[in-house]
Amino acid sequence: MPSPNAMAEDWANRIDKMQKAALSTRLGIPIIYGIDAVHGHNNVLNATIFPHNVGLGATRDPELVKRIGQATALEARATGIPYVFAPCVAVCRDPRWGRCYESYSEDTDVVRQMTELIPGLQGDMPPDTPKGVPYVAGGNYVAACAKHYVGDGGTHNGIDENNTIISFHGLLSIHMAPYYTAIRKGVSTVMVSYSSWNGEKMHANHFLVTDFLKNKLRFRGFVISDWQGIDRITSPPNKNYTYSVLASVSAGIDMIMIPYNYTDFIKDLTFLVKYNFIPMSRIDDAVSRILRVKFSMGLFEKPYADRSLVDQLGSQEHRKIAREAARKSLVLLKNGKSPNEPVLPLPKKSKKILVAGTHANNLGYQCGGWTIAWQGLSGNNVTAGTPILQAIKDTIHPTTQVVFSEKPKSSELKAANYDYAIVVVGELPYAETAGDNLNLTLPAPGPRIIKRVCKMVKCVVILISGRPLVVQPYIDMMDAFVAAWLPGSEGQGVADVLFGDYGFTGKLPRTWFKSVDQLPMNVGDKHYDPLFPFGFGLTTEPTK
Repeated sequence: MPSPNAMAEDWANRIDKMQKAALSTRLGIPIIYGIDAVHGHNNVLNATIFPHNVGLGATRDPELVKRIGQATALEARATGIPYVFAPCVAVCRDPRWGRCYESYSEDTDVVRQMTELIPGLQGDMPPDTPKGVPYVAGGNYVAACAKHYVGDGGTHNGIDENNTIISFHGLLSIHMAPYYTAIRKGVSTVMVSYSSWNGEKMHANHFLVTDFLKNKLRFRGFVISDWQGIDRITSPPNKNYTYSVLASVSAGIDMIMIPYNYTDFIKDLTFLVKYNFIPMSRIDDAVSRILRVKFSMGLFEKPYADRSLVDQLGSQEHRKIAREAARKSLVLLKNGKSPNEPVLPLPKKSKKILVAGTHANNLGYQCGGWTIAWQGLSGNNVTAGTPILQAIKDTIHPTTQVVFSEKPKSSELKAANYDYAIVVVGELPYAETAGDNLNLTLPAPGPRIIKRVCKMVKCVVILISGRPLVVQPYIDMMDAFVAAWLPGSEGQGVADVLFGDYGFTGKLPRTWFKSVDQLPMNVGDKHYDPLFPFGFGLTTEPTK
């Protein structure tokens, strides 16, 4: 980022400076600058942070996801950025994967529906546009990127960047299907996965990148590597860089993402072309695809930031959409210890209520990874937004006393005489490999807080997480249980539903397992024995 607290204008100035340098070269070809806007423009201070994809999958609302794409495009353009590395169209088949929250669902059809983010980001294609040709509708839109091609959500044991062991038929029907849809919607770019398919690294897979994606599916945009993706073709990474350059460019990758050793890349690629290891026709293919995307984006006509869009960053209109997404993403899994005595919606007017737990008053935790920092952050000064505690206070009746205690003691609970408690616990933020987790237990002190509070007070437990966790040991203690996923910056959306301004409507985008020994377990499997099945979600009516 340009500086720790960079505003929209600082970003635009930085990118315009680079663009000016590019345009002053002999051919004057503008650069394309891309950023990880995976749940809103998440690297930029005070941008709107939408729920992560797993929560959007729970909404089952493609039209809402399209509006999120439009808002994200405007916020990216507000900073002068015309290209975003989204959407992730992975079909996560194992919640132990550290990127599972970047996947809309374990179900291919749900993921395909949510590719509506692409026309949101890029604009609607005119009906007569040829299939596979990249399309960006103008200066209020950005180029999108379908990722990570292909099979990243199916790796063995959910280990990030690992091997997806599956037949070609299985690869096509589960993991490839969202790419057909993305290409039909005019997606501009496709990013290759770090993972392998049956032992072959995707960054070196000529059959899937060139023969299938480019030739069979007739994709006409450009194919981009992941961050240092070509280095990882060898084991250990970067063992033979010249070979990595040869293998990746020969496989059909058009643009290589190189954060550090770009001079080595230029030297090696020039050598490989000079001595005919890589034919000039392969370079021509890459260059023409990159230029095609730049032309479709209008970069040659308007290479610089549009300063009139600066006020779009974090606008109230976009925060309203994020609040709507947060409330529609919540999945109600338990409501009362018997069906005749529902707990939710909660009354706004009570004498005294308790809000407890590590995640109740932590904006960074409720936004998760990929928020300002790659691995996410803790605290309420991370960016602009409303923590769940504040949202509760803003929703209840003014006479209701709210007591917040992150880790309440038994003695406090005994003496306090609360009408009910809201306990908000969950995972700490993570991204990519750092999130790989083979046991998926609820992190401490979550279990202790649930046991202590729910033993003594009527309790609603809200889980903030990127995936289902092991909750079977605690479910009987809870009066109500809500999966809130990673709801983003607008915690008010959570309070909207808790107190009945809106009803619960979310449906599980993933199977909720009983124990990790069952994994991987997905809807349609022969031995399907979940705690809560795919598509489950109780509903409530708004309070009149």
